Amino acid sequence: MMKRFVTSDGLSLAYTDEGEGLPVLCLPGLTRNGADFDELAAALKGRYRLIRLTLRGRGASDRDPDPTNYNVGIEARDVVEFLDHLGLKRVMIVGTSRGGLIAMVLAATAKDRLAGVLLNDVGPELAPEGLANILSYLGIEPKAKSYEEAVEALKKRMGARFPGLTDAKWTSLARRWFDEGPEGLVLNYDARIRDNIEAIAGQAAPDMWPLFDALDGVPLAVVRGMNSDLLTAETVEKMRERRRDLIVGEVPDRGHVPFLDEPEALAALASLVARVGGS
Repeated sequence: MMKRFVTSDGLSLAYTDEGEGLPVLCLPGLTRNGADFDELAAALKGRYRLIRLTLRGRGASDRDPDPTNYNVGIEARDVVEFLDHLGLKRVMIVGTSRGGLIAMVLAATAKDRLAGVLLNDVGPELAPEGLANILSYLGIEPKAKSYEEAVEALKKRMGARFPGLTDAKWTSLARRWFDEGPEGLVLNYDARIRDNIEAIAGQAAPDMWPLFDALDGVPLAVVRGMNSDLLTAETVEKMRERRRDLIVGEVPDRGHVPFLDEPEALAALASLVARVGGS
């Protein structure tokens, strides 16, 4: 059942809270929402307390009247306020793409709230190819008038990196990522999220390694789709060199991002949970 949380600047954010045990906070990607963890929730079958927060401007959460607030600093603040709202001192975070960047910001600003972190197909270096791919569709209303047309468009854009998905799976993804409007499909996030990304796209990439290093002492795992165009194998190796205890899960036949119900992803999560319990 969807619940609501109100931020300090008055936005109502959607979240779900289900299961029992270790609290695991799931933070979705740049344009995504809590539904992107449906596969993980189904695989875990209530073994943990799975909390899914949909960030401002996405899904059923309020749009921000000031689009400059769509940044990881504000979103990290939302997370801390959300944990306070739930009365949770520490959680394990599963951060997909943008959600993983937020987790790294939290390591630098509110490390005591982190019991462990799983970075899903994201790290301190983002490959230019992946960023260019994101900009090719970010904030652009779909041309598809139906979910059937959206499926064909998704296959064309993503099929090579996600081979073997059934038509039923592609259809479920299309329904997850787009809403029906009066004249066809529409984005289910605020298109102005693109503004901040465009503003920094032409600038030199910021050095995010200090944020990664801030995770020192926090049990840490990374899951990478082996076909990812955003997180390279070379970056994962650099991460491993700086964190010799890094848990790594490589998922075949997945691009950006794995669904987290794959055996390799679930194994990485289980190893991380074991370390969190041991810490």
